[in-house]
Amino acid sequence: MKLFDLSLILNGFPIDRTQKVYEEILNVSEENYFEFTENRKREIVVYHLKNNPFYKKLVGNKTFENWNDLPILNKKNLQCPIQERLSANYNIKNVYLNKTSGSSGDPFVFAKDKWAHSLTWNSNISKFGWFSIDFNKSYQARFYGIPLNRLGYYKERLKDLFAKRYRFPIFNLNDAFLETVFQKFKTTKFDYINGYTSSIVLFAKYLQQKNIVLKTICPTLKVCVVTSEMLFDEDKLLMEKQFGLPIVNEYGASELDLIAFQNPKGEWTLNTETLFIEILDENNKPVPNGVEGKIVITSLYNKAHPFIRYEIGDLGIIDERSTPKHAILKKLIGRTNDVAILPSGKKAPGLTFYYVTKSVIKDNGNVQEFIIKQHKLDTFEFEYVSKSALTDYEKEEITKAGDKYLEAGLKYIFTRKEILIRTNRGKLKQFQSLIS
Repeated sequence: MKLFDLSLILNGFPIDRTQKVYEEILNVSEENYFEFTENRKREIVVYHLKNNPFYKKLVGNKTFENWNDLPILNKKNLQCPIQERLSANYNIKNVYLNKTSGSSGDPFVFAKDKWAHSLTWNSNISKFGWFSIDFNKSYQARFYGIPLNRLGYYKERLKDLFAKRYRFPIFNLNDAFLETVFQKFKTTKFDYINGYTSSIVLFAKYLQQKNIVLKTICPTLKVCVVTSEMLFDEDKLLMEKQFGLPIVNEYGASELDLIAFQNPKGEWTLNTETLFIEILDENNKPVPNGVEGKIVITSLYNKAHPFIRYEIGDLGIIDERSTPKHAILKKLIGRTNDVAILPSGKKAPGLTFYYVTKSVIKDNGNVQEFIIKQHKLDTFEFEYVSKSALTDYEKEEITKAGDKYLEAGLKYIFTRKEILIRTNRGKLKQFQSLIS
C-alpha cells in the first residue's frame, strides 16, 4: 500500500473506492454533463431537506421547485455550534471536522462526511497529476503555517511525514530565514513547491537579490503551486524567472474543495466534478458567462453538512467559452493579504494572524467577524464583532500568541464594533497594514 493512500484510509477516507466514483464522473460525456449535474444538485438538496433540520429551517416552508428559489447560504448562517448543523446519522466523531482560516474575517467550524472528503482528495490527486506530481512519491516544499504548541506542532510534522512534504513555517520571512530555505533546496530533491502566495513571492524576491534561478540548484523541481492569496501577474512573472518553473494558481476553500486549478495550457479550470459553481449579481440572480458577480458554490456530495448555494465571499467571472463540463474561471477578484513588517525587521504574511487569533475562533461562534490593522511597526488593532466582549483572559491569550508567532513586545488594541467596514466589493480584508 502506498504511504499517502494508507494514511487517508487509516483516517477513514475510502480513497480507493471513491477513486472509482471520481473516474466515473470524469467519464460522463459533455452532452450528458448538464443533466448529470442537475441530478446531483437535486439529490443533495432533497437529502438535506429530509435529513438536516438546520438547512430545512433555513429554506423555510418554500417548496423546492426552482434552483433559484433556494436561499443563499453565507458564513454568518454557519456561526453556530457545529452539532446544530450536522445531518441525521452524523456526529463530530464520524465526520471530517475542521475550521476555516478566517481569512475573510468570518471564521467557523465545518464538517464534511468522510466519503465527500475522500472525493476531495481524488480531485486534488487528479489535478496535481497534470504536472506529474504523485502524492505517494513526489516530495513537496511546503510554505505554510504550523501550530507552535507542542501537540499541534508534532501532529502537523507527522502529517507532513506521511504526505511526503517538508514544511517551511512562514511566521518569520526575514533574509536569515530565507537563506535557510535556500540552503535546504540546495541539499534536498524537492519535486514541487506548494504554499501561500505572499510567502513564496518573498522567497522569489530573495533569489532575485542573489541572482539565482532555483531550478539550477534543485533540478528535480517540476512545478510551483500557489494558493490562498491573490497571485498578481508581475509576481507570477518574477517567480517563473527566479524558480525556472511553471507557476500554477490554485483557488480553493477548506470547507469545499479545489475550486479552480490552472491546467498546463494556463487555463483556470473550474472543478465541475464535485462542485456546482455559479456567478450571481447583487440580487442573487445568475449572470451570463463573461459578467462579474459573486461566486456561489454548492458541494454536490457532502451529506454531513450543507454547503448549498454557499456565498464564499469572492467575486469572479466565468469565461464565455465555458461548457457545463469544462468551465474556466476568467478572473478572480480578492484574496490578497498584506505582509506585516515588525520592529525587528521580521516579516510575516497576513495569514499569520489566523494562528494568533485561533484562540478566539471557537465553535460557540462568539467572534463573528474580525480584522487586524497595523497602525505602527509595534501596534496592532484587533477590531471584532461579537455576541459578548472578549474577556481579559482571551485578550491575554491573543497577546501570548502574538509573542509566539510574531515577536514579543508588540502592542495590541482590542476594539469591539457593531459592524466592520468592508471593501467596496463587500469583503473584509483580515489584515490591513496602515503604515507606508
